[in-house]
Amino acid sequence: MASPKFKLNSGAEIPAIGLGTWKSTPEEVVEAVRYALVEGYRHIDGAWGYQNEKYVGEGIRKSGVPRSEIFITSKLWSTYHSRVEEAADQSLADLGVDYLDLYLVHWPVPLNPNGNHPSFPTLPDGTRDVDYSWSIADTWKQMEELVKKGKVKSIGVSNFSEKKLEEILPTATIIPAVDQLEIHLYNPQHKLLTYLKSKGIQPQAYSPLGSTGSPLFSDELVTEFAAKYKAQPAHILLAWLVARNISNLVDTLSVLPKLEKADLERLDGVAGAGKQKRFITPPWVIDLGFDNWP
Repeated sequence: MASPKFKLNSGAEIPAIGLGTWKSTPEEVVEAVRYALVEGYRHIDGAWGYQNEKYVGEGIRKSGVPRSEIFITSKLWSTYHSRVEEAADQSLADLGVDYLDLYLVHWPVPLNPNGNHPSFPTLPDGTRDVDYSWSIADTWKQMEELVKKGKVKSIGVSNFSEKKLEEILPTATIIPAVDQLEIHLYNPQHKLLTYLKSKGIQPQAYSPLGSTGSPLFSDELVTEFAAKYKAQPAHILLAWLVARNISNLVDTLSVLPKLEKADLERLDGVAGAGKQKRFITPPWVIDLGFDNWP
Protein backbone atom coordinates (compact mmCIF):
# COMPACT_ATOMS: atom_id res chain seq x y z
CA MET A 1 0.00 0.00 0.00
CA ALA A 2 1.65 3.24 -1.16
CA SER A 3 1.57 6.18 1.24
CA PRO A 4 0.19 9.54 0.12
CA LYS A 5 2.78 12.33 -0.03
CA PHE A 6 3.06 15.94 1.07
CA LYS A 7 4.98 18.57 -0.91
CA LEU A 8 7.67 20.34 1.14
CA ASN A 9 8.76 23.96 0.68
CA SER A 10 12.07 22.59 -0.65
CA GLY A 11 10.24 21.03 -3.58
CA ALA A 12 10.71 17.50 -2.26
CA GLU A 13 7.81 15.15 -1.56
CA ILE A 14 7.67 13.35 1.79
CA PRO A 15 5.56 10.21 2.30
CA ALA A 16 2.74 10.98 4.72
CA ILE A 17 3.51 7.85 6.74
CA GLY A 18 6.98 6.70 7.70
CA LEU A 19 8.62 4.08 9.89
CA GLY A 20 10.08 5.49 13.11
CA THR A 21 13.13 3.72 14.56
CA TRP A 22 13.28 5.24 18.06
CA LYS A 23 13.70 2.69 20.88
CA SER A 24 14.42 -0.10 18.40
CA THR A 25 17.24 -2.47 19.38
CA PRO A 26 19.89 -3.31 16.75
CA GLU A 27 18.41 -6.76 16.19
CA GLU A 28 14.86 -5.45 15.92
CA VAL A 29 15.60 -2.51 13.65
CA VAL A 30 17.39 -4.48 10.90
CA GLU A 31 14.36 -6.70 10.36
CA ALA A 32 11.82 -3.93 10.98
CA VAL A 33 13.36 -1.70 8.31
CA ARG A 34 13.83 -4.55 5.84
CA TYR A 35 10.27 -5.78 6.31
CA ALA A 36 8.75 -2.29 6.19
CA LEU A 37 10.44 -1.45 2.89
CA VAL A 38 9.47 -4.79 1.34
CA GLU A 39 5.87 -4.18 2.45
CA GLY A 40 5.69 -0.74 0.87
CA TYR A 41 7.08 1.87 3.24
CA ARG A 42 9.25 4.45 1.50
CA HIS A 43 10.09 6.73 4.43
CA ILE A 44 12.51 5.67 7.17
CA ASP A 45 13.02 8.06 10.09
CA GLY A 46 16.17 7.73 12.16
CA ALA A 47 18.59 9.79 14.24
CA TRP A 48 22.16 9.75 15.49
CA GLY A 49 20.69 9.92 18.99
CA TYR A 50 18.89 6.58 18.54
CA GLN A 51 22.31 4.87 18.35
CA ASN A 52 21.12 2.35 15.75
CA GLU A 53 21.78 3.93 12.35
CA LYS A 54 24.28 1.26 11.28
CA TYR A 55 21.52 -1.30 11.69
CA VAL A 56 18.96 0.90 9.92
CA GLY A 57 21.40 1.01 7.01
CA GLU A 58 21.74 -2.77 7.11
CA GLY A 59 17.97 -3.14 6.96
CA ILE A 60 17.81 -0.80 3.98
CA ARG A 61 20.43 -2.82 2.11
CA LYS A 62 18.78 -6.15 2.94
CA SER A 63 15.44 -4.92 1.62
CA GLY A 64 16.73 -4.72 -1.93
CA VAL A 65 14.73 -1.51 -2.48
CA PRO A 66 16.77 1.04 -4.49
CA ARG A 67 18.08 4.01 -2.50
CA SER A 68 16.42 6.36 -4.98
CA GLU A 69 12.99 5.09 -3.93
CA ILE A 70 13.52 5.66 -0.18
CA PHE A 71 13.05 8.91 1.76
CA ILE A 72 15.60 8.81 4.59
CA THR A 73 15.52 11.19 7.56
CA SER A 74 18.21 11.61 10.21
CA LYS A 75 18.72 14.14 12.99
CA LEU A 76 21.49 16.26 14.48
CA TRP A 77 22.08 15.44 18.13
CA SER A 78 22.42 18.18 20.75
CA THR A 79 26.13 17.68 21.47
CA TYR A 80 26.87 18.38 17.77
CA HIS A 81 25.24 21.79 17.31
CA SER A 82 28.65 23.35 16.65
CA ARG A 83 29.80 20.41 14.49
CA VAL A 84 26.89 19.86 12.13
CA GLU A 85 28.78 18.50 9.12
CA GLU A 86 30.78 16.10 11.31
CA ALA A 87 27.54 14.70 12.72
CA ALA A 88 25.91 14.43 9.30
CA ASP A 89 28.95 12.62 7.93
CA GLN A 90 28.71 10.09 10.79
CA SER A 91 25.06 9.41 9.99
CA LEU A 92 25.77 9.09 6.27
CA ALA A 93 28.58 6.62 6.94
CA ASP A 94 26.52 4.58 9.41
CA LEU A 95 23.52 4.44 7.06
CA GLY A 96 25.75 3.64 4.09
CA VAL A 97 24.28 6.36 1.87
CA ASP A 98 25.76 9.45 0.21
CA TYR A 99 22.92 11.88 0.91
CA LEU A 100 19.96 12.37 3.25
CA ASP A 101 16.52 13.34 2.04
CA LEU A 102 15.83 15.22 5.26
CA TYR A 103 18.10 16.27 8.14
CA LEU A 104 16.55 17.73 11.28
CA VAL A 105 17.88 19.56 14.33
CA HIS A 106 16.69 17.03 16.91
CA TRP A 107 16.18 19.46 19.82
CA PRO A 108 16.74 23.25 20.09
CA VAL A 109 19.10 22.60 22.98
CA PRO A 110 22.89 22.76 22.38
CA LEU A 111 24.67 20.57 24.92
CA ASN A 112 28.33 20.86 25.94
CA PRO A 113 30.32 19.13 23.16
CA ASN A 114 33.20 18.59 25.60
CA GLY A 115 31.15 17.42 28.56
CA ASN A 116 31.26 14.24 30.62
CA HIS A 117 29.13 12.19 28.21
CA PRO A 118 28.95 12.13 24.38
CA SER A 119 25.14 12.27 24.30
CA PHE A 120 23.88 13.52 27.65
CA PRO A 121 26.56 15.57 29.45
CA THR A 122 25.54 16.64 32.93
CA LEU A 123 26.61 19.13 35.58
CA PRO A 124 27.62 18.09 39.14
CA ASP A 125 23.99 18.50 40.27
CA GLY A 126 22.84 16.00 37.62
CA THR A 127 21.10 18.49 35.32
CA ARG A 128 21.83 18.70 31.60
CA ASP A 129 25.05 20.54 30.69
CA VAL A 130 23.58 23.11 28.28
CA ASP A 131 25.97 25.13 26.11
CA TYR A 132 24.51 28.59 26.70
CA SER A 133 27.28 30.20 24.64
CA TRP A 134 26.03 28.63 21.41
CA SER A 135 23.19 30.09 19.32
CA ILE A 136 20.82 27.79 17.46
CA ALA A 137 20.84 30.41 14.69
CA ASP A 138 24.47 29.38 14.11
CA THR A 139 23.43 25.73 14.14
CA TRP A 140 20.99 26.53 11.36
CA LYS A 141 23.65 28.29 9.29
CA GLN A 142 25.69 25.07 9.36
CA MET A 143 22.59 23.07 8.40
CA GLU A 144 22.16 25.31 5.35
CA GLU A 145 25.74 24.55 4.29
CA LEU A 146 24.87 20.85 4.06
CA VAL A 147 22.23 21.64 1.44
CA LYS A 148 24.73 23.70 -0.55
CA LYS A 149 27.19 20.79 -0.48
CA GLY A 150 24.59 18.29 -1.64
CA LYS A 151 24.83 16.09 1.45
CA VAL A 152 21.22 16.83 2.37
CA LYS A 153 18.21 17.48 0.12
CA SER A 154 16.00 19.21 2.71
CA ILE A 155 16.58 20.50 6.23
CA GLY A 156 14.20 21.00 9.11
CA VAL A 157 13.78 20.95 12.84
CA SER A 158 12.28 18.77 15.54
CA ASN A 159 10.72 19.81 18.83
CA PHE A 160 10.83 23.50 17.91
CA SER A 161 8.13 25.78 19.29
CA GLU A 162 7.21 29.11 17.71
CA LYS A 163 9.58 30.76 20.20
CA LYS A 164 12.52 28.59 19.09
CA LEU A 165 11.72 28.93 15.37
CA GLU A 166 11.79 32.70 15.80
CA GLU A 167 15.38 32.37 16.99
CA ILE A 168 16.50 31.01 13.61
CA LEU A 169 14.08 32.44 11.03
CA PRO A 170 15.30 36.08 11.04
CA THR A 171 18.73 35.04 9.71
CA ALA A 172 17.74 31.89 7.80
CA THR A 173 18.33 31.69 4.07
CA ILE A 174 16.49 28.35 3.92
CA ILE A 175 13.16 28.03 5.75
CA PRO A 176 12.85 24.71 7.64
CA ALA A 177 10.94 22.22 5.51
CA VAL A 178 9.60 20.21 8.46
CA ASP A 179 9.00 20.54 12.19
CA GLN A 180 8.73 17.09 13.76
CA LEU A 181 6.72 17.27 16.97
CA GLU A 182 4.83 15.22 19.50
CA ILE A 183 1.39 15.49 17.95
CA HIS A 184 -1.51 13.22 18.77
CA LEU A 185 -5.09 13.30 19.96
CA TYR A 186 -4.12 14.44 23.48
CA ASN A 187 -1.46 16.94 22.31
CA PRO A 188 -2.79 18.43 19.04
CA GLN A 189 -0.83 21.72 19.26
CA HIS A 190 -3.45 23.58 17.19
CA LYS A 191 -1.91 27.03 17.74
CA LEU A 192 1.57 25.90 16.72
CA LEU A 193 0.22 24.15 13.63
CA THR A 194 -1.44 27.38 12.52
CA TYR A 195 1.90 29.16 12.92
CA LEU A 196 3.76 26.47 10.94
CA LYS A 197 1.23 26.73 8.12
CA SER A 198 1.79 30.50 7.96
CA LYS A 199 5.51 29.87 7.49
CA GLY A 200 5.15 27.05 4.95
CA ILE A 201 6.63 24.47 7.33
CA GLN A 202 5.26 20.91 7.16
CA PRO A 203 4.31 19.46 10.57
CA GLN A 204 5.24 15.86 11.22
CA ALA A 205 3.98 13.81 14.15
CA TYR A 206 6.04 11.46 16.25
CA SER A 207 4.32 9.28 18.85
CA PRO A 208 1.01 9.75 16.96
CA LEU A 209 -0.48 6.83 18.89
CA GLY A 210 0.59 8.19 22.25
CA SER A 211 4.09 6.69 22.62
CA THR A 212 4.93 3.42 24.39
CA GLY A 213 1.94 1.13 24.80
CA SER A 214 -0.29 3.17 22.45
CA PRO A 215 -2.46 4.57 25.31
CA LEU A 216 -4.77 6.45 22.96
CA PHE A 217 -6.19 3.19 21.62
CA SER A 218 -8.57 3.00 24.58
CA ASP A 219 -9.93 6.55 24.32
CA GLU A 220 -13.72 6.40 24.26
CA LEU A 221 -14.12 8.52 21.12
CA VAL A 222 -11.44 6.59 19.27
CA THR A 223 -13.09 3.26 20.05
CA GLU A 224 -16.48 4.71 19.06
CA PHE A 225 -15.15 5.75 15.67
CA ALA A 226 -13.24 2.50 15.22
CA ALA A 227 -16.56 0.68 15.49
CA LYS A 228 -18.33 3.19 13.22
CA TYR A 229 -15.74 2.95 10.43
CA LYS A 230 -14.97 -0.75 10.97
CA ALA A 231 -11.30 0.14 11.53
CA GLN A 232 -8.60 -0.32 14.13
CA PRO A 233 -8.09 2.48 16.73
CA ALA A 234 -4.66 3.16 15.20
CA HIS A 235 -6.26 3.81 11.82
CA ILE A 236 -8.63 6.41 13.33
CA LEU A 237 -5.75 8.25 15.01
CA LEU A 238 -3.67 8.25 11.83
CA ALA A 239 -6.58 9.17 9.56
CA TRP A 240 -7.25 12.21 11.77
CA LEU A 241 -3.62 13.36 11.36
CA VAL A 242 -3.48 12.78 7.60
CA ALA A 243 -6.79 14.63 7.18
CA ARG A 244 -5.15 17.56 8.97
CA ASN A 245 -2.16 17.38 6.54
CA ILE A 246 0.24 16.09 9.18
CA SER A 247 2.75 13.41 8.15
CA ASN A 248 3.47 10.85 10.85
CA LEU A 249 5.80 8.08 11.98
CA VAL A 250 4.21 4.74 12.85
CA ASP A 251 4.40 1.02 12.24
CA THR A 252 1.35 0.53 10.04
CA LEU A 253 0.72 1.21 6.37
CA SER A 254 -2.87 0.06 6.19
CA VAL A 255 -5.62 1.76 4.22
CA LEU A 256 -6.98 4.58 6.38
CA PRO A 257 -10.66 5.47 6.60
CA LYS A 258 -11.89 8.85 5.35
CA LEU A 259 -13.36 10.52 8.43
CA GLU A 260 -16.44 12.72 8.18
CA LYS A 261 -15.96 16.44 8.88
CA ALA A 262 -18.08 16.33 12.03
CA ASP A 263 -16.04 13.43 13.39
CA LEU A 264 -12.77 15.25 12.64
CA GLU A 265 -14.06 18.25 14.58
CA ARG A 266 -14.98 16.06 17.55
CA LEU A 267 -11.47 14.58 17.54
CA ASP A 268 -9.99 18.10 17.32
CA GLY A 269 -11.69 18.97 20.60
CA VAL A 270 -10.64 15.96 22.69
CA ALA A 271 -7.53 17.53 24.30
CA GLY A 272 -9.27 20.82 25.03
CA ALA A 273 -12.04 18.95 26.84
CA GLY A 274 -9.66 17.95 29.62
CA LYS A 275 -7.41 15.29 28.13
CA GLN A 276 -4.38 17.42 27.19
CA LYS A 277 -1.26 15.35 27.84
CA ARG A 278 2.34 15.15 26.62
CA PHE A 279 4.18 11.84 26.85
CA ILE A 280 7.70 13.01 25.85
CA THR A 281 9.16 15.64 28.21
CA PRO A 282 12.94 15.31 28.64
CA PRO A 283 14.46 17.39 31.47
CA TRP A 284 16.20 19.97 29.26
CA VAL A 285 16.40 22.68 31.96
CA ILE A 286 15.76 25.53 29.50
CA ASP A 287 12.36 26.88 28.46
CA LEU A 288 11.45 25.40 25.07
CA GLY A 289 8.49 27.73 24.66
CA PHE A 290 5.80 25.07 24.34
CA ASP A 291 2.30 25.34 25.74
CA ASN A 292 1.38 22.56 28.16
CA TRP A 293 4.96 21.56 28.97
CA PRO A 294 5.13 20.22 32.54
